[in-house]
Amino acid sequence: MANTISALKRIRQTERRTTVNRMRKTRFRNQLKAVRRLLDNKEAAAARTALPATFSAIDRAARFGVIKKNTAARYKSRLQARLQALRPSAA
Repeated sequence: MANTISALKRIRQTERRTTVNRMRKTRFRNQLKAVRRLLDNKEAAAARTALPATFSAIDRAARFGVIKKNTAARYKSRLQARLQALRPSAA
């Protein structure tokens, strides 16, 4: 157990930050799951509508350090590719 005042303060700060980070990660994951569910069900119009909010959630998660920048870019790229694959071919 911590003995110094500064160590006790760091424990309090860590608990608060953990709560906030857990909330951010949960919000991000739920948004990602919702869009993936729409893509799995081939609901292109609904997925296209939900994509900007999802991209925003991904960018926010990357900005706050919940995920890394390259991971965010990969998520966005793959979601966009899956949405494009739902579009019927013009050939």
